[in-house]
Amino acid sequence: MPDEDQNLNKDRMDVVIFIPAAGQSSRMRGADKLLELVDGVPLIRAQVDKALATGKRVVVAVPALDHPRAAALSGLDITLISLPESAEGLGGTLRGAVAHLQGQTDRLMILLADLPDLTTRDINTVLDGINQAPEAQVWRGVTQDGQPGHPIVFDRSLFPLFAEIKGDDGGQAVVKAAKTVHLIPLPDQRARCDLDTPEDWAAWRERTGR
Repeated sequence: MPDEDQNLNKDRMDVVIFIPAAGQSSRMRGADKLLELVDGVPLIRAQVDKALATGKRVVVAVPALDHPRAAALSGLDITLISLPESAEGLGGTLRGAVAHLQGQTDRLMILLADLPDLTTRDINTVLDGINQAPEAQVWRGVTQDGQPGHPIVFDRSLFPLFAEIKGDDGGQAVVKAAKTVHLIPLPDQRARCDLDTPEDWAAWRERTGR
């Protein structure tokens, strides 16, 4: 039986979780959305804690290694990177990250830092989707009503395509190029509930009481 369990899990073993947290938070009018407190913890740290709880290696891109976001992650067992390409937008961050991690993993999960409703269980559900559809090239969380969202896992066969993405492309061009995309439903709107503005945060806090 132990051998069977090992075989069952082999398809999700070599996955790195990458959290892009190098954006400018420009719509927050001077505040930093990733340093907003969620249950008393900066959002970026809360998100990284959830990722670490899966047992996977976690890599986080920050604007600079001396940035307050990096300080908020002090003491955590993660890899912090700062990428020149991040100045272009999310597409540049993803392009630089995939180039940085090339050869280090068979699959890469992209976990956005500004989705506070996601849980470790949700992240594991998407990871488990690899076992459910090992032939796929992309495994993607979707909302309860089927709207595509995050996290997203990319197979290494798609890594070369990241060299072409630019601007604010969050990998959509790569998703469209995949032969098979396995969609994994997550509860409610967790896969898409991102908070980009002060108004978003106020509405979310009123709704959740957090």
